[in-house]
Amino acid sequence: MALTIFDDSMSSDRTPHSARLMPGRAHLWEVSWLPGHRLDRNGAITAMVLADLTGPGDLHPDDHQWVFVEGWADEIGLRAGEAVERISQPSAWAAAESQADREAGE
Repeated sequence: MALTIFDDSMSSDRTPHSARLMPGRAHLWEVSWLPGHRLDRNGAITAMVLADLTGPGDLHPDDHQWVFVEGWADEIGLRAGEAVERISQPSAWAAAESQADREAGE
């Protein structure tokens, strides 16, 4: 598990999800698995830790680490199951970038 955190972006080596500082917003972050949510830096880090831990899909409610998933999800206003479900979906940004690439190639 390795998160890479820069001044304006965050990524993980275990999940395709990422976080980025919103353009023109010095203190607001967005995370690829939470479209429409605006987080502070700590919230974005929490969201990325959740994605990093649960993204591979091998963590379940009976796992001893689930209590951490519940706590971190609560910190960003979600239930653990809801967070895991959202993380399991493809990155909204990857889909948008893929569409833009297809349109540029036409």
